Amino acid sequence: MEFKDYYQTLGLSRDASQEEIKRAYRKLARKFHPDVSKETDAEARFKEVGEAYEVLKDPEKRAAYDQFGSNWQAGQEFRPPPDWDAGFEFRGSTAGTGFSDFFETLFGASGPFAGARRGPGGAAHGGFHAAGGEDHHAKIMISIEDAVKGARRSIRLQSPELDAHGNVALKQRQLNVAIPAGITAGQQIRLAGQGAPALGGGKAGDLYLEVEFEPHPRYRVEGRDIHSRLKITPWEAALGARVPADTPGGQVELRVPAGAQSGQKLRLKGRGMPGTPAGDLYVELRIVTPPAGDERSRELYRKMAQHFDYDPRRESAA
Repeated sequence: MEFKDYYQTLGLSRDASQEEIKRAYRKLARKFHPDVSKETDAEARFKEVGEAYEVLKDPEKRAAYDQFGSNWQAGQEFRPPPDWDAGFEFRGSTAGTGFSDFFETLFGASGPFAGARRGPGGAAHGGFHAAGGEDHHAKIMISIEDAVKGARRSIRLQSPELDAHGNVALKQRQLNVAIPAGITAGQQIRLAGQGAPALGGGKAGDLYLEVEFEPHPRYRVEGRDIHSRLKITPWEAALGARVPADTPGGQVELRVPAGAQSGQKLRLKGRGMPGTPAGDLYVELRIVTPPAGDERSRELYRKMAQHFDYDPRRESAA
């Protein structure tokens, strides 16, 4: 997927005001409108201009897009990082349709800007309370450990708004959030009354925080099951052993069966994500061979080679 430089499309600098964006769009839309333009690529250019304006005219979309900064150039191969939209508070405005894959990846139906069409757990709702304020949406990144144990965390959100000069500014606020034990990726935490204020003293909207997990060096989550890896020695694998193993809920003693093989998975029932039923923890064993860094170690390996009549390649061929 190619990165699209929407500022370049409209012939603008990144610090352009909203009024400058509007003027540039009107000028180019007239120039490339298929009904009047003599340009051979008028239709394609008209769509490009419309897509750029769809993003840059909206302070929320523009603020999210701007965080990519000047690190990317038009036409470069692009994949957004999984947390690109985390911490941004959105109204959940409906995105346009018929645009490029780049637009759909960032702002399409699965993005935060479709949030007004989703309620807790993805259920549809309108985004407004009767005579009340508008609901807001944001994605937050939490640790797997917090999801397993539950926690109270302070989170910082930023919401885009226009300043007095028509430029996009980010307003920040901090909230204390209770993370329930057992919450899974994609689920939402509802903060009542933390959305937009209502006009005329009505009830404020709610804030829906969609949860995603921070990348973890040790754990991977699938549904309610958690997967991890554990390094063991050759003698622990051959003879069996009880070894300490870290889990998101704390350290446990894991029984390695005699004759264990590298890649073998051990299941710890109910040690995954809490729930009804709770998930399981799967530990994949990785046998690590000690280095033969001195003559004594090399001699021990030579003795092992002489003692064992074992060829793993012969076994796999059979």
